[in-house]
Amino acid sequence: SGAGMAAERGAPGRLSALAVYRMERHGRGPALPKARSRSRARARPRRRRPGGGGPEREAAPAATPSRVERPAERPVQSPAERPAKRPAERPVQSPVQSRAERPAERPAKRPVQRPAEPRPGAAAGPEAEEKAFRGGPPSVRCGPRAAGQQEGGVPGLLRRLGRREDSRQRAAELFAWLLAPVPPAEFLARHWERAPLLVRRGDPAYYAGLFCTADMDNALRGGQVQFGTHLDVTSYAEGVRETHNPSGRALPAVVWDFYQNGCSLRLLCPQAFSPTVWQFLSILQEQFGSMVGANTYLTPPGTQGFAPHYDDIEAFVLQLEGKKHWRVYSPRVDAEVLPQFSSANLTQAELGEPVLETVLEAGDLLYFPRGFIHQGDCLPDAHSLHITVSSYQRNSWGDLLEKLLPAALQMALEEDVEYRRGLPMDYLGYMGVANSDTVDARRTAFMEKVQSLIKKLVDYAPIDAAVDQRAKSFLHDCLPPVLTQSEKAQSIYGFPAQWKDGSPHNVDILMTKDTEIRLLRHGIVRLCNEEAGVMLYYTTENSRVYHKEEPKFIELDPEYTDSVEFLLSSYPNHVRVDNLPCETLEEKISLATLLFEKGILTTKKPLVQA
Repeated sequence: SGAGMAAERGAPGRLSALAVYRMERHGRGPALPKARSRSRARARPRRRRPGGGGPEREAAPAATPSRVERPAERPVQSPAERPAKRPAERPVQSPVQSRAERPAERPAKRPVQRPAEPRPGAAAGPEAEEKAFRGGPPSVRCGPRAAGQQEGGVPGLLRRLGRREDSRQRAAELFAWLLAPVPPAEFLARHWERAPLLVRRGDPAYYAGLFCTADMDNALRGGQVQFGTHLDVTSYAEGVRETHNPSGRALPAVVWDFYQNGCSLRLLCPQAFSPTVWQFLSILQEQFGSMVGANTYLTPPGTQGFAPHYDDIEAFVLQLEGKKHWRVYSPRVDAEVLPQFSSANLTQAELGEPVLETVLEAGDLLYFPRGFIHQGDCLPDAHSLHITVSSYQRNSWGDLLEKLLPAALQMALEEDVEYRRGLPMDYLGYMGVANSDTVDARRTAFMEKVQSLIKKLVDYAPIDAAVDQRAKSFLHDCLPPVLTQSEKAQSIYGFPAQWKDGSPHNVDILMTKDTEIRLLRHGIVRLCNEEAGVMLYYTTENSRVYHKEEPKFIELDPEYTDSVEFLLSSYPNHVRVDNLPCETLEEKISLATLLFEKGILTTKKPLVQA
């Protein structure tokens, strides 16, 4: 097989990482002293990870001539890799504990917070969390960034978007940049959930600074990448798809040995290691209203890392380096159109003819909807690095109804006696598959009764509450926001509290009735009425790793809900604390202070010690 031949490419007199791995897998230890044998854990079959990567978008630098290829040219979708997804990890409870009550000048009444123990060693806030992930030594930078393009490429684009006051405008402009030159309205009308789109830009630097092989190397040398959790080593040769993950930390010498011997590398959570990818995805998620994730794929020349398959996400493939040959195939049957779940690995004999076949080059974009089968392989003369941005996993009408209909039935049972009346004593005699062709007036009446009860369920469906619950789940999925320098200065993350001369200084947050405040982002909070009370869910304390933290929320007294809704409707404008619709000034200052402490609010001017 190709992977087998790759194992022979190692330097004379030694076995490659892949060769050692395969020996141990098949129970044959290498005929070498133990000191030279690298241990390899046997790869176990793994289920596809939930939720793909997530779509990414960027804003257009200079206008460059582009060629857009549409279905006429066999539009198809797709990365041969599985859609990017953030690896699910065991959640760790960590809502931040409430602050101690201030002296007398602080309002007496504050919204109630549900207490929870902080995660040991957890860094508070997006900025601190970034430092925790960036623990490795600084190293090689991607080419365009090393060339001093501080205002160019994707980082420059993100800085320009950061000057927009409204986070919804940032998201819309980044989405437009991702699709350029195709207008977003045209994309949504002609391609979204319908057909693949291929955009050739002829601009290798279009995605400059987003992610590169040097970034992957830096992540490996940072010492935080784990096989299986963050990185997969894969191969696909002669119709056989294999995963070669050892156990433990993914060290550069081992990882690059696998690559050198023909294996593909899939980084499952690039946003945890790249602040640029983190910021890119965190902006886009507000455009989609659904989790946006990403995977990066590095493939050696002349190899393929993944078998043909389809995914359960909308996929945007951004070619970052090199080039890759793609084939995309239409769904084979109606049940595979917009599927709820990804497929197993498919064989070449199951595919038919591709609707799109192309070679992606750096700067190009390929989009394909969920359900479109795809595979990608490298040409002999170049490696390939691409990032797959994905979204819309389990975000369909059916997924909403899965939550809504049981709730509607429960309410109907509680409120309408018709749903509690007993079934006819003899219904088993004329209903059921065995009686489906029987002409019987009792069958007709039974069917009409069921249809009537189903139609009445609409009257009991708590549609808004079900949508709020989906929004709550989305906020748990979200990446935390990345703050601009000005936002940091105007938020809790730039507050000048510090230990100085033997005691804490600048600790008190002195809100007044004249302080002007606003939400940090429009999409960072959601009010939900639940059995336990009114909960305000928020994203500012989320982790960059999918579901590493429990959902973050504040339990509010009902009198504060109007004020939260007022802040939402006022965004992006600032409002005075005194304008919050609470009963007393103390309550207004109390609410504003709590939301500021959680990073949810910023002030028009930095708060300074009086």
